[in-house]
Amino acid sequence: MKNAYESLLGGKQGAIGLLVLATLILVVFPLMLDTFRLNMVGKYLTYAFVAVGLVLCWGYGGILSLGQGIFFGVGGYCMAMFLKLEASDPESTKIQSTPGIPDFMDWNQITELPMMWQPFHSFSFTLLAVIAVPTLLALIIGVAMFKRRVGDVYFSIVTQAIAAILTILIIGQQGLTGGVNGITDLRTLLGWDIRDDSAKIILYFVNAFLLLGCILLGRFILTSKLGRLLMAMRDKEERVRFSGYDVASFKIFVFCVAAAFSAIGGAMFALQVGFMSPSFVGIVPSIEMVIFAAVGGRMSLLGAVYGTLLVSFGKTYFSESFPELWLYLMGGLFIVVVMYFPNGIAGLWESHGRKWISRIPVGQKVFGQAETKARVPVAKAPLKQPVRELETTP
Repeated sequence: MKNAYESLLGGKQGAIGLLVLATLILVVFPLMLDTFRLNMVGKYLTYAFVAVGLVLCWGYGGILSLGQGIFFGVGGYCMAMFLKLEASDPESTKIQSTPGIPDFMDWNQITELPMMWQPFHSFSFTLLAVIAVPTLLALIIGVAMFKRRVGDVYFSIVTQAIAAILTILIIGQQGLTGGVNGITDLRTLLGWDIRDDSAKIILYFVNAFLLLGCILLGRFILTSKLGRLLMAMRDKEERVRFSGYDVASFKIFVFCVAAAFSAIGGAMFALQVGFMSPSFVGIVPSIEMVIFAAVGGRMSLLGAVYGTLLVSFGKTYFSESFPELWLYLMGGLFIVVVMYFPNGIAGLWESHGRKWISRIPVGQKVFGQAETKARVPVAKAPLKQPVRELETTP
């Protein structure tokens, strides 16, 4: 139990940090915000999945991917395809030339549902595809790049190019993907209206619990032997390779995990927002996701969530209050954080927060394990003058 406590929660300080985050997103935000703002925060938290994955592959693995929007978008499109088919039943689309198919297909004179859309009638297949398709795509990219020892800036450029290519492909195949508008008008999930306020609140909590689960999984990976190897590869890759480890396989694994996290965020985005478009697949959103991780701290899973919330809140506030200046204000926010807080929000926690937390008294038992200080016998120094033995009378 103690080992699980250390590996999943990171000890006392890690448990407190996770508890603070959970309290913020599960208690404070739902009590303080109305449904509209809470749904907006839920959208921000979907981006946090990508930031958490970037902490794994960039912060610890040294793999800077500038194309995480690829996996975010693919996961979102998989979920959106199922929701669109459910919203395109023959009764709802009876005014179309071909009832029973999505409206954008009818506009493009497609008279039969394409083969690639057929399996997405099944919700079970959709859930599997949300994880499997982006992970398989990441596996192909990883094998093609890491097995040939392509890394550093070259890998970042390649991921950018793939994001641009996928965006162009989605826009070009308008009859299959909805084109530049994407897949819109998503209404129900298994007959449950996801547009109601109550549904948005439930989806927010589902999203929050999934995010906390991804954080726990990421922490488990980082506290294992694999996490130590990732840090070693980041700093001294050749030395790890000469020690007999298959560096490429470790990189592929962590890249696929980050892709799976991003895909979960994309699927939850489609559920909460009600649409999916190629604007979330390209280079610009991918770079924004890297900024989320950088502001929060690329070595901190919890910091990535705070960085996502801070940048997203700033973007929303500046765009609402200063519509002509918000881009400059967002750029200034990023510059200030990089210049004065190079380790992000997590750096502030390391320098100030831990000192404050260490002063908080904690109970003597943690998960049933008593925390006791070991009493080590201290050898007494020999006296300079001999001492006579005390004579005792019978």
